[in-house]
Amino acid sequence: MQDDVIYGIILVVSFGIGLFVRQITDPDRKRLLCSIAGAVLAVVNCHIHIYHSLVLVIGSCLLIKICGPRKCQVFGYIWCFGYLVFFRTCHHFGLPKPSPVSNALQLFLTLKLVALGFEIHDTHELSKKGDTQEEEESTLQRKYRSIYPSSLDILQYSYCYIGLFTGPYYKYRTYEDFIQNRNSPNIPVKEFVIERLKYIPVIAVTFLGMSHFFSIQYVETEEFFEHPFWFRLFYMVPMFMIFRTRLYMAWLVSESMCMTSSLGAYPVEAKAKYGQGPTDLSGLDQSLSTSKSHQKYDYQTVYNLSIYGCELGRTTREGLRSWNMTVQYWLAAFVHRRIPKHLKSYGVAITMAVSAFWHGIHPGYYLSFMLVPVIVFAEDAMISAFRKNSSEQIQYWFDWACLFFKMRGFDYMCMGFLLLKLDLTLAYWQSIFFIGHLVPILFIIISKIFKPKRKKEEKKE
Repeated sequence: MQDDVIYGIILVVSFGIGLFVRQITDPDRKRLLCSIAGAVLAVVNCHIHIYHSLVLVIGSCLLIKICGPRKCQVFGYIWCFGYLVFFRTCHHFGLPKPSPVSNALQLFLTLKLVALGFEIHDTHELSKKGDTQEEEESTLQRKYRSIYPSSLDILQYSYCYIGLFTGPYYKYRTYEDFIQNRNSPNIPVKEFVIERLKYIPVIAVTFLGMSHFFSIQYVETEEFFEHPFWFRLFYMVPMFMIFRTRLYMAWLVSESMCMTSSLGAYPVEAKAKYGQGPTDLSGLDQSLSTSKSHQKYDYQTVYNLSIYGCELGRTTREGLRSWNMTVQYWLAAFVHRRIPKHLKSYGVAITMAVSAFWHGIHPGYYLSFMLVPVIVFAEDAMISAFRKNSSEQIQYWFDWACLFFKMRGFDYMCMGFLLLKLDLTLAYWQSIFFIGHLVPILFIIISKIFKPKRKKEEKKE
């Protein structure tokens, strides 16, 4: 609870700073203020543990300079994730154990600095492309996607106060566009902030109400396992509700924090996407060359949550894509798409393993994340066997059934996230007979049995 209060104070302070930052049109002043504000927040909340982030940032700067743009992304990956191992085990070497707030800072710095190496590498690769029949497209990519940061720029990007402890993740190019945007005082904010924060009262009441009656600590007691099976099975439903409503509030306020400063604001013609930024560079170029007084903007780049997708998305894939969306983009762009061709068949498993490692070294993360590929495979198999080529009525009821099982899968995996320890997680799952493992396996078997029959019936028809 104490950590939640700290995060809440950080978000409120950052929200207020943004209202002042967006009025600054001078890039140098804006960059300096954002980095000073971030450094102060880091020192005040991390205390002595601030040295971990400094070592990570300085080490990344040195690697970029030494390795150059051709290899910096590889060595940067190794360095950042390697340091995470030391960071999480440093207390075994006689150093103070980092606080949860310091852990949050280290996690988001890891995302930023790993991606920065790829951005620099991609800029280098883009510069090598000759002018061809796609000359206009190459020119636009060089103009709107290339980055050339100095070590000081990297330091200031790393400690920019926006999303320092809570996210959302944003690329260096997004940060640079925000710094260089002299039109920020004219970009609308109020209606976007209201749109995101209007859900907070309902979410907060749900969170407080559920937290009053249910607690993860109760699952760790012997008394909990004396309850009947239905109670133990049901208990994971409110626990996931508490878990996700807590994060809903943090992410919605974090998005609003970005909006008050104008970070992530792009013309609607740019067709920006979460994490990635502008996808239509031609539209972006044309919109920036027109009158700015009538320009319409959106903040899609920093959207980190789709409540509709999380709650009503039909499949596990939809749920995952709607949850912590900028981190999902990071995993897709800098893990899944970068996997060598000969390992592509293991893409989902590798991506989930990296995600688990990023979250922490607790066994509960790995037990939960490594179940995702099984659930996704089971869903795909059932969709292929029963939904495809079915009537609209069958598809309608299938989708509702799929939604139900998707949410129960998340309930089940959430317990690994909350219990963390191997023995506690397995004890709970064993108490409900590993139902979250057995049901996907059962679905896979059923789909294998019925899919051939459907094909034979189609051939007869």
